[in-house]
Amino acid sequence: MKSRLNAIFDALLPVFATLAALLVGTIMLIVLDVNPIVAYGALLNGAFGNSNAIAETLVKATPLLLVGLGICIAYRGNVINIGGEGQMIVGSILATWVGLHFTGLPGWLMILIAMLVGAVAGAIWAGIPGILKAYFNVNEILSTVMMNAIAVQLLNFVLTGPMIDPVQSKNASQIPQTARLEEAYRLPRLVPTRLHLGALFAVILAVLVYFLLWRTTLGYRIRAVGQSKTASRYAGIKVKRYIILALMLSGAFAGLAGVIQVYGVNFRMITDGSTSGFTGGAGYNGIVAALFGSLNPLLTIPASVLFGSLLVGANAMQRVTQVPSALITALNGLVVVFVVSSDIWRKKRQQKRLIVPLEEQVVTDQVSTKTEENVA
Repeated sequence: MKSRLNAIFDALLPVFATLAALLVGTIMLIVLDVNPIVAYGALLNGAFGNSNAIAETLVKATPLLLVGLGICIAYRGNVINIGGEGQMIVGSILATWVGLHFTGLPGWLMILIAMLVGAVAGAIWAGIPGILKAYFNVNEILSTVMMNAIAVQLLNFVLTGPMIDPVQSKNASQIPQTARLEEAYRLPRLVPTRLHLGALFAVILAVLVYFLLWRTTLGYRIRAVGQSKTASRYAGIKVKRYIILALMLSGAFAGLAGVIQVYGVNFRMITDGSTSGFTGGAGYNGIVAALFGSLNPLLTIPASVLFGSLLVGANAMQRVTQVPSALITALNGLVVVFVVSSDIWRKKRQQKRLIVPLEEQVVTDQVSTKTEENVA
């Protein structure tokens, strides 16, 4: 009974963390002389108030879910991928280039090719830190973050040079964006809103990732490497190969998220010069969504919807209450900090629960040994 209650409490920790973050946000709103009830009411209404709001929430959640699925895979292999932003960018650059240069193909075929190209590009981009980690023990957190910086400079270069919209170039306006994709190359709408087929595709992939991790030999080997490299090596598993593979699969999902953004939402690539100018911060927010979902692909689905609703609803809250945009950024940041902190606390609680029974077993063994000695 106690173990079941502990498991339920651990599962609900991210929810408690989010509520705590919103509570701190309430204090900030009061300091700014804003009614918290009105503000959070606007947030909920902006995220779920009507069909358009729900559609926007799901559209915002889609890249978070795809990036989060990659994080779930990487975590099971005991590697941390902070490079989702860069992998999204690289995947979308190549997928957009393909869509702009091969215009004679059927729409469904081009979309599939673009997704494949974007996933491969993201996988290769993540594979570089994977190789550095596996063969040279380079910290993957640092290398993936550095790859983000390289990707954003590559993005700025191609959108102001080789891939700039010819109309912009002709008018000398130099807006960093590509030409728009043909209408046939855009992901179909599910309903008369901006909600597109990519959202359903992401949910299907979440189920497949769960199956991959817990029902296949490949997933078992990735998890085994994540649990113990030494034991995996002793069992004959090629540890370096699966470290690289875990990061490459993670990068593939991030690259796919970038493709979905182009072919389902923007229909072109555009930036303000920063990584978030194109990704909207999905490469980082997807990590938090995965943590909120306890790094389980299926639980990452509702977690992504929650964070999508916070992002969409926060913009509505800003419009209604006229709070500074910095407050919205701070509120999202608070949720991130509290959720990540709750995950660290959850791990410490689990370790403590493992240590206590071991100590009790040691004491029991010592008592049994002494009893046997006295009997003898």
